[in-house]
Amino acid sequence: MSTNGHSTLSSVVPVPPVFSERAQFRIVLMSFLAAGVGLLAGVVAYILYKLIGLFTNLFFFHEWSTKFRSVGGHHLGWWVILVPVVGGLVVGVMAKYGSSKIKGHGIPEAMEAVLVNRSRIEPKVALLKPISAAIAIGTGGPFGAEGPIIQTGGALGSLVGQVLHTTAVERKVLLACGAAAGMSATFNTPIAGVILAIELLLFEFKSRSFIPLVIASTLATAVHMQLLGPGPMFSVSAVDFGIPHALPFYVVLGPLCGIAAVLLSKALYWVEDTFEKLPLDELWWPAIGALFLGVIGFFVPRVLGVGYDTIGDILNGNLAWKLLLVVMLAKFAALVISLGSGTSGGLLAPTFMWSAAMGGLFAMVANHVFPSAHLSPGAFALVAMGAVFGAASRAAFSFIIFAFEITRDYNSVLPLMLVVVIADAVAMLFMPRSSIMTEKLARRGLQVHQDYETDVLSQTTVSETMEKNAPVIPAETKVGEVAERIARHDPAVARHEAMLIVDSEGKLKGVVTRGDILRALDKDSSGAITVEEAGSTKMVVTYPDELISEAVAKMLQFQVGRLPVVDHADDRKILGYLNRAAIMAARMRRMQDEHMRDQGWLGSRGHQSIKVEASRS
Repeated sequence: MSTNGHSTLSSVVPVPPVFSERAQFRIVLMSFLAAGVGLLAGVVAYILYKLIGLFTNLFFFHEWSTKFRSVGGHHLGWWVILVPVVGGLVVGVMAKYGSSKIKGHGIPEAMEAVLVNRSRIEPKVALLKPISAAIAIGTGGPFGAEGPIIQTGGALGSLVGQVLHTTAVERKVLLACGAAAGMSATFNTPIAGVILAIELLLFEFKSRSFIPLVIASTLATAVHMQLLGPGPMFSVSAVDFGIPHALPFYVVLGPLCGIAAVLLSKALYWVEDTFEKLPLDELWWPAIGALFLGVIGFFVPRVLGVGYDTIGDILNGNLAWKLLLVVMLAKFAALVISLGSGTSGGLLAPTFMWSAAMGGLFAMVANHVFPSAHLSPGAFALVAMGAVFGAASRAAFSFIIFAFEITRDYNSVLPLMLVVVIADAVAMLFMPRSSIMTEKLARRGLQVHQDYETDVLSQTTVSETMEKNAPVIPAETKVGEVAERIARHDPAVARHEAMLIVDSEGKLKGVVTRGDILRALDKDSSGAITVEEAGSTKMVVTYPDELISEAVAKMLQFQVGRLPVVDHADDRKILGYLNRAAIMAARMRRMQDEHMRDQGWLGSRGHQSIKVEASRS
């Protein structure tokens, strides 16, 4: 930088294209790293799955076996009440003296790492999270393995990014790759894993992230198929979704699922708040929650453990309405009390269980009231399962795809799309600024923007918003004259922070700012210095066909506040002037497109136009 504050670079400063050779190399490198993360996450998912089986067999059946089995067949009697307490105590100690990041279901913690910690996750989280989750679930915790695997996979991706020389964005991509791989390896749903990572962790859809995501998710699913078999975690037989005659019933189911999603989020955080008011060290909270879980599990054994077998029974219509009602209420209570107490475990599987029970129960009640409806409880269970969690997490698209991938039945798409979006709309009505994933972050002062749209600055060219009548001043003009004109508020000078210096032919020679004028007067109070001597003759320029985003990148890179707009064929031919006000005008145009209504054919008057007066500085 020169002493007068302008860049001393050549007048033409090229901005590296998006797909430069370096960018292409980084995408290839990230793809290879994502492949490794995907394979590793797939193996870790398998290890966690086996650990859960091991602890389940040890605590409930006193056997040394990693075989995954239902807790419902135990013979412990009333001692079953104390088994979850043991797990709660262990998790409490691990959270107290290991890392508090292991508490909860894991996804908000991964989001927090992306938002505030530049996608850095501590190494111990990658070790403690799966172990704590395996202990919590293996001792009867009503959780799934997916949340811990998502956080653990994300931690593995983050660690790879920390070991190597990567940017914060590249670490975020690797973190998301690990999370997507964990989701895919758990449920054998590779597409849903990719979309979930985009909706909840990446907050972008670009080739630099999408390509590695797909690679990681694909390879993690391949590991799942090799180690656990080709089918999903719970199988679903052929289901009749009743299209189109059942559509009115799906429309009614939608708001019910949305209200259930809101109720889940409110209940969970109410329980968390209640535990925080206890006059006890937080080390004991998971054990207290586990005691309540043990009591519930004593009367309803199906709520203990992951419950994939129960979810399968519900989706296949194997449970009577009374049992569905009991499972729905008991699993809901067990989930919010256990997870709200600060233990470690996933939120998806238990939510799937009680929401699927709700959907199946809805179909049974509808069949009783309308005998000719012939609704399939399994179909409504599957749709409710995707809708409740999709609405609760604000990841509607992810769980439309997730439920479809479970059935692999194209007939499920229409009811899923309809019910999930209706439920999402209802949830947004009652919780407009947060979700079950972001409420915890919002309480910490972190606002998560989950809407996606193309940046208007990447859609607008310089020529569309530049000031065509550029502020120019002859090179031989004295700084004293300029200062005098500014003092008397000459509109040709006073309203601009900088002016373009031109020669006798009107060709660009440089730029002079008010700061340059003041510095020149400090050196020579007579003001005899010319603006050419005071200003800079080596500038950064932009072109009319460049995007505003590219021009802004130049401003930020070279720390300048305005750019001359010149012709490609002649860098000294002035076509316009781009400053901050012109950039804001592009934003203003987007605001008007969103909020200003046209009169319309019916003659109704629209909202008043938003007016912003920006100084053309």
